[in-house]
Amino acid sequence: METKGSKKIAVLVGCNYPNTKNELHGCINDVLAMRDVIINRFGFDPNHIELLTDAPGSSVMPTGANIKAALDRMVSKAEAGDVLFFHYSGHGTRIPSLRPIWPFRQQDEAIVPCDFNLITDLDFRQLVNRLPKGASFTVFSDSCHSGGLIDKAKEQIGPSSNIDQLRSKQLPAFRPKTIPFQSILEHLSSVTKINTSDIGTHLLEFFGVDASLRFRLAPNEVMDLFESWSLKPDDGILLSGCQANETSADMSPMEKGGKAYGAFSNAVQRVLKENSGPLSNKEVVLMARKILKEQRFEQHPCLYCSDENAAATFLLQPAES
Repeated sequence: METKGSKKIAVLVGCNYPNTKNELHGCINDVLAMRDVIINRFGFDPNHIELLTDAPGSSVMPTGANIKAALDRMVSKAEAGDVLFFHYSGHGTRIPSLRPIWPFRQQDEAIVPCDFNLITDLDFRQLVNRLPKGASFTVFSDSCHSGGLIDKAKEQIGPSSNIDQLRSKQLPAFRPKTIPFQSILEHLSSVTKINTSDIGTHLLEFFGVDASLRFRLAPNEVMDLFESWSLKPDDGILLSGCQANETSADMSPMEKGGKAYGAFSNAVQRVLKENSGPLSNKEVVLMARKILKEQRFEQHPCLYCSDENAAATFLLQPAES
């Protein structure tokens, strides 16, 4: 529960990858729209919001190192009662897992910063584990394969949920927000000139200490970490644009003069616009699922968090007076 004097802090990241074969169009629009919403509706101080985009002329590009540095600053200054929010809109991917034991776990999830310096589910778990007691950290990821992006977070709405699978044609003019593992490997190989299929070798060679913890640790150390984390209540909250085995859509404008957008980000914007009062995290995800189903998308937003946080108010919106 929010306490007197608590802060609301946000890091918003939009990656459009301009002038590349992986170019998207709606991701920067997504986070700019969310910035307005969290200021005007949820009471975030503009001075407590870091915005990183790869728009031309951006002073701070959303590289892996810059995103992790911004998240580290946010978590490091958090105190009990603070509300932390990370909205990412951009490409996601999956990498070979060291622990192929669960459905969808033959691969682990990661987001793809503009420089391809992957940030993995292990990195997000480490951030959540650093939270001071009483602070919450909401991750909103409008990217492909984003279900499970906080490792070991409890599934509230996800692949095992009892839902109708929609099998109809997607809307036109959309692009999946995914870069296949093989494409990332080929790109990094062209940069490092190293002949290996081990992506960690390339990331360590090119990014060094700025690479994900997942690649800086030895495989046995990574496994020890995985095994040490139990599925217990914490204050990490993940709203993902899709399940781990699905893609999220980047939509081109449907009308002349319209704006491109991410399907999940846009659905949540609609949910918030159509429901002015406080909504729980679970209500936000279920309503977004309903909108995407009506729009004939084959992506299913998910929620991963503790039972208490599933029922907690999304970003602790103040009650209407």
